[in-house]
Amino acid sequence: MMKTFAVGDIHGGLKALKQLFESAKITTKDQFIFLGDYVDGWSDSVKTVSFLIEFQKTHRCVFLRGNHDELAYDWLRTKQDNELWFAHGGKLTQEKYLELDEKTTDEHLLFYKNLKNYHIQNNKLFVHAGFTNLHGPQHEYAPYMVYWDRTLWETALATNPKMSENDVRFPKRLKLFDEIYIGHTPTTRIGENKPTKAINVWNVDTGAAFKGQLSMIDIDSKEIFQSEPVYHFYPNENGRN
Repeated sequence: MMKTFAVGDIHGGLKALKQLFESAKITTKDQFIFLGDYVDGWSDSVKTVSFLIEFQKTHRCVFLRGNHDELAYDWLRTKQDNELWFAHGGKLTQEKYLELDEKTTDEHLLFYKNLKNYHIQNNKLFVHAGFTNLHGPQHEYAPYMVYWDRTLWETALATNPKMSENDVRFPKRLKLFDEIYIGHTPTTRIGENKPTKAINVWNVDTGAAFKGQLSMIDIDSKEIFQSEPVYHFYPNENGRN
């Protein structure tokens, strides 16, 4: 039976991703929806993208655009330094890209270009960060909000789980989809080290860029798979700490 997994923010932790796939005993029949932020954090950012480019040749994949991926893409296209990117893990990624040959760089540019802003499947939404438009991400006035927004997750956390959807105060955004899967804002910020559900929003970012683990979830069974804390694989590095 095919399984569909939502994979949290990797942030260059390729070794953790490989451990995660091994522990989950994945097959080529499974589908993988990657929630974005493949780079910035650990030293395997460039290797992670190369791995995913090859992985999609043998597995069914959906790759979403994260804010860090867009920042890396902008630099690869323009070669213009971005201090915001550098301050949040981009400097190490830039250094690794400067070592890369032209052919592989072009492959990465195409990968970034083809990332999806969001994915809808069986009335389930998969998006890196969130959306602000009350009619859904496809109506977002500023498309970049889908990989920068934090208000969707904040709204879900602040909503009383006992509130009826018929209550006029119930957030309209949360009514649009049966389930919403996001990354972007680590669950460790609220003291949770596993994918966490608030109303119908599942947050699968468990802080892999920092001291947390890399996580993925079977969207049907809700079985959770996690690596060891990612920093264990990179003992001489600081990640985004």
